[in-house]
Amino acid sequence: MKTIFFGTPDFARTVLRKISESPHEILAVVTAPDKERGRGRKVTYTAVKEFALEKGIPILQPENLKDPEFIKALKNFDAEVFVVVAFRILPEIIYTMPPKGAFNLHASLLPKYRGAAPIQWALIKGEKETGVTTFFLEKKVDTGKLILQKKLPIAEDDDFGTLHDKLSILGAEVTLETLDLIEKGNFKLIPQDDSLACPAPKITKDIRRIEWNKNAIEVHNLVRGLSPYPAAFFEHRGKIYKIFKTKTVDRPTINPGEFYQTKKDLFVGCADKPLQILEIQPEGRKRMTAEEFLRGYSLTD
Repeated sequence: MKTIFFGTPDFARTVLRKISESPHEILAVVTAPDKERGRGRKVTYTAVKEFALEKGIPILQPENLKDPEFIKALKNFDAEVFVVVAFRILPEIIYTMPPKGAFNLHASLLPKYRGAAPIQWALIKGEKETGVTTFFLEKKVDTGKLILQKKLPIAEDDDFGTLHDKLSILGAEVTLETLDLIEKGNFKLIPQDDSLACPAPKITKDIRRIEWNKNAIEVHNLVRGLSPYPAAFFEHRGKIYKIFKTKTVDRPTINPGEFYQTKKDLFVGCADKPLQILEIQPEGRKRMTAEEFLRGYSLTD
C-alpha cells in the first residue's frame, strides 16, 4: 500500500525501518522540525528524518499541522493510508484524508495507559505485562477502535530503556501486520472499553522526584520506569542525585529518607523497608555504581 509515515523518535524509526523492508511503499515521512541544541546551537534532526535521509524518502517537517501548504502537499502524494507512531496529535483534516484511514501504534494495551508516556507508567505502576496496540484515529486521543493488539511480559529487571526497545521491535511487527490486514480488508474493529482506561501523562519534574515516605517497591518502580532517561532523583544537602538502578532488600528498618552505607553498599529508608541504591549520578558528574560513588562521596556525614 502507498503509505505516509508520521513519527519522530527512535521508537518510530524502528517501525519505519520495518515498513521500508516490506512491499508497502513509503511515499513520504512527516516528522518534527529541526532544532538548535547545546551551547554551539548545533542543528539536530529527528531519528525518523535521519533514516529517511539515508533511504532517500521525501520529508515533510511542518511547524503547523493545519498549514494549507502542508495539507496540499499531503494530498498530492495520494497515499492510501497514514501510519502514526510517537507523533503529535493530528487534526481531523489530516487523519480523515487517506481512503483506508490513519492508524496509530501505541505502546500499551489500550485502553490502559492512554497518553504520552505509556511505557514509563506501566513500569511505575508495577505492571507485570504490557504490549502494543494499533487503532484508527478519532477526535479524542487514544480512543479509536482497536485493530490489533499483542502482549509482552515485563521482566523484573526491565527498565524504561530495555522495555522501550522490546516494545519498538514488537510494535514494528504489529504495524506491518496491521498494514497487511488493512490492505486485505481482513480485520474486525474492537471498540475500547472506556471504563478500563487509565492515564499515562507526560513525565514532569514533580513526578520524577522521589518521595522516601512511600513503600520501597513504589520507589523502585519509579526508578526503573524513568531509567535511563529522564531519571528519578532526590535532593540531599542542596545537591541533586539521579538514581538509575535499585533493589528491594530485607534489612533492618531505616527511617524514611535516612541513608546507611558501607564501603561498597548504599541503602536508604522507605516507608516499609530499606531500598538498596545500585547506580547513582551526583550533580555534575557521570552515572556510576554505588561502590564507585562511595569512594568519593558520603550521604551520611
